[in-house]
Amino acid sequence: MDIISLVVSLISGAIGGNVAGAALKEQSLGTVGNSIAGILGGGIGGAILQAMGVAAPAGGGLDIGSLVGQFLGGGVGGGILMVVIALIRGAIAKA
Repeated sequence: MDIISLVVSLISGAIGGNVAGAALKEQSLGTVGNSIAGILGGGIGGAILQAMGVAAPAGGGLDIGSLVGQFLGGGVGGGILMVVIALIRGAIAKA
């Protein structure tokens, strides 16, 4: 994973985590918590896409398709991880 793809994944992950937190107010971890969970999820989502070859830059260069793929993968990964962490936190709080 090159540095540009990593940065795009991390930023989109933070955005995805905050969007998921705004959409699911009862699951929100707060802005900082949503951002941290989103950044982690974005990095993981981007790495998974890169490993599958879905968002790999062709020939080592940057193209719009790979950046869009990294952005979407990071955003979705960030949102999913934020929701998973919120659900685990909620289950622990109930116990």
